[in-house]
Amino acid sequence: MSHRLEDIRQLPMLEDCTITRQILDRVGDKWSVLIIVNLGVESLRFKELQRRSGGISQRMLTQTLRHLERDGLVWRKATPTVPLTVEYGLTKLGESLLQPLASLVEWVNGNRGEIAKARSGYDSDHQDTELAGYPAVE
Repeated sequence: MSHRLEDIRQLPMLEDCTITRQILDRVGDKWSVLIIVNLGVESLRFKELQRRSGGISQRMLTQTLRHLERDGLVWRKATPTVPLTVEYGLTKLGESLLQPLASLVEWVNGNRGEIAKARSGYDSDHQDTELAGYPAVE
């Protein structure tokens, strides 16, 4: 554990600047993560990407794809057919994000039971207060 802590201490500090916060907001957004992971498997057309990103609205998918394209993580290819065929995939930069995201997903999957238990304990200790933005533990 201390070895990992030492590794972290050697990293340069995150600067409190707008671009850093924007990038972290983008790559940490739940829809961005789902889209990047799905496109990491293969390039996809819009509707297939929407289907695989369960629950995302057409508007949110369009908005998120535009942001990811602007950040250089996703490419867009429109083929002039009737109707128009649009396909999305990851750029090299987007592909470089797959391993860190895979590590994060692995951590979440490995710790979700412990987190659910902690939430349940917290909720039972704080029954008289409500946590804004946190779903109830079932």
